Amino acid sequence: MKIIGVGAGPGMLTMEAGRAIKEARLIYGSQRAIDLARGEIDPGTDVRVIEDYKALRNLPPQAVVLSTGDPMLSGLGYLGGEVIPGISSMQVACARLKVSQLKVIPITVHGRRMDPEPIIAELSRRRTVFLLVDDSTDLPGLCRLLEERGLARDVAVLTDLGYPDEEILRGRTESPPPSKGLASVMIGDLGSKKTP
Repeated sequence: MKIIGVGAGPGMLTMEAGRAIKEARLIYGSQRAIDLARGEIDPGTDVRVIEDYKALRNLPPQAVVLSTGDPMLSGLGYLGGEVIPGISSMQVACARLKVSQLKVIPITVHGRRMDPEPIIAELSRRRTVFLLVDDSTDLPGLCRLLEERGLARDVAVLTDLGYPDEEILRGRTESPPPSKGLASVMIGDLGSKKTP
């Protein structure tokens, strides 16, 4: 099995990933991942939308699984097999905000209960935290806690990275920008000013 990262948005598919997709005859992916890779999928390829993520471990060896972003950043790289990386939302966020990836610690809270302690620990070490969040993430509550702990920092919420409607909102923990749906959030010293 191959797990292929298709990038965080349109045009972020690597050449290596594109070649592997062209060679594939059986492809699984979310509708979004399939749409991102559509230009590389040969006609006649059996393409299936993933309906049961738990069943992915039982796919035949010739299957190719598309993962949005990079499979090794909150993606499907855990499935095993060969992994072909993609351009991750963290890479794009760092580029947009001009933040060195060497200063960033990724933490995913998308689809998980958020534990603020690892975030607090990293911010206490003067690191920048990259969060993958969703509608269940209480960003205002996290920011209040950070303020209470004396960890006032810049906050940026990045949505639809790479898409025409990409949006980057900036603020501070005292007044964080709104976050809805799937988003990337950076908290740390971002050298930014609040979005008006």
